[in-house]
Amino acid sequence: MPRALLSVSNKAGLVPFAGELSRRGWELLSTGGTARALREAGLTVTDVSEVTGHPEIMDGRVKTLHPAVHAGLLGRRGHPGDEAQMAELGYAPIDMVVVNLYPFQETVAREGVTREEAIEQIDIGGPSMLRSAAKNHESVWVVCDPDDYSRVLEALDDEQDAALALRRELAVRVFAHTSAYDAAIAAYLGSSTVREQTPDAASEQASDAAPALPSTLQLGLARVQNLRYGENPDQAAAFYRDRSASGGFPQARQLNGKALSYINLLDADAAVTAVSAWTPGEIAACCIVKHATPCGVAVGSSVGEAYRKALATDPVSAFGSVIAFNRAVDLEAAELMRGNFIEVIVAPGFAPEAVELLTERKNLRLLELPEGGSEGILDLRTVRGGVLVQERMRMDFPEEGWRVVTRRAPEAGEWEDLRFAWRAIATVKSNAILIAREGATLGIGAGQMSRVDASRIAVMKAGDQGHDLKGAALASDAFFPFRDGVDAAASAGISAIIQPGGSVRDEEVIAAADEHGLAMVFTGRRLFRH
Repeated sequence: MPRALLSVSNKAGLVPFAGELSRRGWELLSTGGTARALREAGLTVTDVSEVTGHPEIMDGRVKTLHPAVHAGLLGRRGHPGDEAQMAELGYAPIDMVVVNLYPFQETVAREGVTREEAIEQIDIGGPSMLRSAAKNHESVWVVCDPDDYSRVLEALDDEQDAALALRRELAVRVFAHTSAYDAAIAAYLGSSTVREQTPDAASEQASDAAPALPSTLQLGLARVQNLRYGENPDQAAAFYRDRSASGGFPQARQLNGKALSYINLLDADAAVTAVSAWTPGEIAACCIVKHATPCGVAVGSSVGEAYRKALATDPVSAFGSVIAFNRAVDLEAAELMRGNFIEVIVAPGFAPEAVELLTERKNLRLLELPEGGSEGILDLRTVRGGVLVQERMRMDFPEEGWRVVTRRAPEAGEWEDLRFAWRAIATVKSNAILIAREGATLGIGAGQMSRVDASRIAVMKAGDQGHDLKGAALASDAFFPFRDGVDAAASAGISAIIQPGGSVRDEEVIAAADEHGLAMVFTGRRLFRH
């Protein structure tokens, strides 16, 4: 009688799978909660403690770490020495392991989780069994994903070569899975340990920022889909899921349109990041992105109003854009977007009538991106021979440390415009200048080599659309190195500026603002985005 050892934290599909194994004559071995679930379903189960002759101990920390288990998995079938030793010790083969691991990644992603809670979710016996079975995959089935249950059942009836091919595939997936699991643990422990040892872990000083990253970084990535090509047709491309993350684009559901491209996903990420600066319960937000940088950002009482205001910033650049919302798309917004050429719309949801209207365009990609889940805390970029790693930019904007540095303080309306502009500029490519009023961008200057050029472009773009800049607010993602950017803003009618400060010429820049009667606020935080 073949034997299967089942010990899972994710019990989805477990009972039907185990029931089918039992019907086919397999003996079921199990532990703890998995054994209880199988017995409650009416299945006959042998406790692993009966196989090992040793009870589970230390609140279940030790239950499968025993030679009777690992000899049953690692023993080579048909090997005279292995079989003789197993017979001498009274051990029997185990022909299948069904294990998924303690939810470590999901645990550490929870708000307020303690270090002790995280440590208890580090699985030891599970990875050990998976690796033992995967090493001996010539003879042993190893299953770590409930999605594979049906494939395994079908393969049990296949020819020997076909079954072996699937066992090899599953073994490869196991080693990738356990590697990613260990990588997540190492990243968490490495990061938290250094933070605990850093005297001022909350400090934003550059000298304190680097130690928060692990000394060794291992990535666990699983391919989600092949993409048509990369940035250009001669570059192959694919989209991979970070196994340590439980949210983000791998969980998105495409409701319509062609397959997503490499550039689509880059632009969608920029747009979604931008609207995340406002919570859905706070206000509706819309960001229109072209070439990975916003060409319009706005907020409103509805998603339709937010879209209309964002589009008014630069409708020419919005042609063929990617658009994100922080709320579900309703019929009003769909009607406003209906006649425009849009590549992708990303939102937490779509009203059925909005979907019906928008799907009139077969190629328009509608992407439903659920809220919640961990999206990872690191940004990675490749350079020749290595990878650059940094913490993700925080999309919260506390005002502690903000200070008015000019003789004139912003008036109430100017304060609201400055707050909006500071959030909106966070995802604009540097050097970045953004002009805003009443919850909408009026002009954006992005990706320039000089800040004064970015200022001039922002003013020019606003003028192209006939926007009156008198009394508008301006945000700069980094300090003004010279007064020329302030002079350019004042000549356009800007009345208030928000910027990080920190230039050796801050006094000169402040004096320029005072000369023009501008209000200026220093935030003490830079928002570069390269």
